[in-house]
Amino acid sequence: MSSSFEKYQKRRLISSYFSVVISISLVLFLLGLLGLLVLNTKKVADHFKEKIALTIYLKDTAKDVEIKQLEKTLALAEYTKSTTFISKDEAAEEHSKDIGENFMDFLGYNPLQNSIDVYLKADFVDQVKIEEINASIIKKDFVDEVIYDKPLISLLNDNIKRISFWVLLISGVFTFIAVLLINSSIRLSVYSKRFIIKTMQMVGATKKFIRKPFVWKSVRLGMIGAMVALIGVGIVLYYLNKTFPELALLDDEILLIILFAGIFGIGVLITWISTFFATQRFLNLRTDELYY
Repeated sequence: MSSSFEKYQKRRLISSYFSVVISISLVLFLLGLLGLLVLNTKKVADHFKEKIALTIYLKDTAKDVEIKQLEKTLALAEYTKSTTFISKDEAAEEHSKDIGENFMDFLGYNPLQNSIDVYLKADFVDQVKIEEINASIIKKDFVDEVIYDKPLISLLNDNIKRISFWVLLISGVFTFIAVLLINSSIRLSVYSKRFIIKTMQMVGATKKFIRKPFVWKSVRLGMIGAMVALIGVGIVLYYLNKTFPELALLDDEILLIILFAGIFGIGVLITWISTFFATQRFLNLRTDELYY
């Protein structure tokens, strides 16, 4: 009878520990994914910004040497991510493919112009900075015009600011919820042992002596839960990097180390604080109050 009861108690204990670890790992996993989103919000925004092209149309009188010199100047400029020269013949061929027929057969000549597509670095995709770049380029005699999608740039910047605000706000809310959930799991675990805590106190054990094994046990569970969460985040990060290699999610190793260390630290810190205050609460209760 005694043996079966001990087995039952062990099963309950293991089940309790398992539920705490699962709760901690799930919460930290979601927190880790949110951390990935926060850390890579700017990177994703920059990726879309750098897809916007500034197109420079050149006059037919432009000499090859002038075009080559302009390409070199643009390539060395601090605002340039990359440049692509498109000849009028290439532009005509591409346009013919788009409309499904050779429009030059009707016109008898090629009305298109040589052009250079300039892809800017994300920090320069701004209305004011682009206008400054535009003003410096349009001064050249062989440049006909410089065009870019003003409404798209304005809309993109506004949406990025809005999305960044909401991501930070949601991150704060989820972090608070994560703390509450982990705290609740730890408190329930300690609550199931409240009579053991009070019994140890009644036979003369000090509060520090009683609290120490509970705190260390919870911290170990927090470490295990954090490791499980980190494995999950690592798997998700690996597949995201394979799916979207252009975002280079694994390139910034320092940020990733900070994120993983932060998740592990949060798991340990919250379990330590929660267990400390949970055990302290039951240590301060009278015996008759343990039943409520």
